[in-house]
Amino acid sequence: MAFDPYNKEHRRYYAEYLEYKGWGACPVRFICTEDHGDNLPAMIQRIMVDYYVDREFGGGKLAKARSADLKDQADRRYREAGQLRKEAQALLKPRR
Repeated sequence: MAFDPYNKEHRRYYAEYLEYKGWGACPVRFICTEDHGDNLPAMIQRIMVDYYVDREFGGGKLAKARSADLKDQADRRYREAGQLRKEAQALLKPRR
């Protein structure tokens, strides 16, 4: 079974693993993805860190403000690129 950090039971199983230093009490068997080799605890730890960081900062005001700022910058650069394209096309037109 794939570890799902949004599943409270999966987080509890991982907490029990940390407490008892083993998977003996765990009723499910988690699979480890290929990019993590055979290090299941490290994979789950990384997933848990991502989960809690996203939970703490992902949907908050700071993240939304930063996202809006980046979107504004991208829109501004897109408009500038369009203007530069028009100017470049004007330079390529033959002069009379």
